[in-house]
Amino acid sequence: MSNPVGWFEIYVQDMPRAKAFYEAVFQVTLSPIPGEEQESLQMYAFAMNDQGYGATGALVKMEGVPTGFAGTLVYFSCEDCAVEAQRAVDAGGKIFKDKWSIGEHGHIAMIHDTEGNMIGLHSMQ
Repeated sequence: MSNPVGWFEIYVQDMPRAKAFYEAVFQVTLSPIPGEEQESLQMYAFAMNDQGYGATGALVKMEGVPTGFAGTLVYFSCEDCAVEAQRAVDAGGKIFKDKWSIGEHGHIAMIHDTEGNMIGLHSMQ
């Protein structure tokens, strides 16, 4: 299995705030998943490229599901993770760990989004 992650979900409490955060940090547009937008369940997906590398997923607001650091960490691929980390701060998030080297495997940084979730950023530069 070369790409073990097939889908991810990041749970949020305030969908408009979280959507704005992720769109600002990664300079993308999240799209509602048709038929899923309701009061008790809202989902906005990252763009998917079936021929591309990696996995896609969605922001999810679901009644009764808490947010915050819970032991699972999703890493987003970046050109330079320091750039996205700064965008996170500019969009209302916080840097948990600034960019640091992981040797031949590139660099990573860890940030908190506006919902209290921790996500990772990975880049080769």
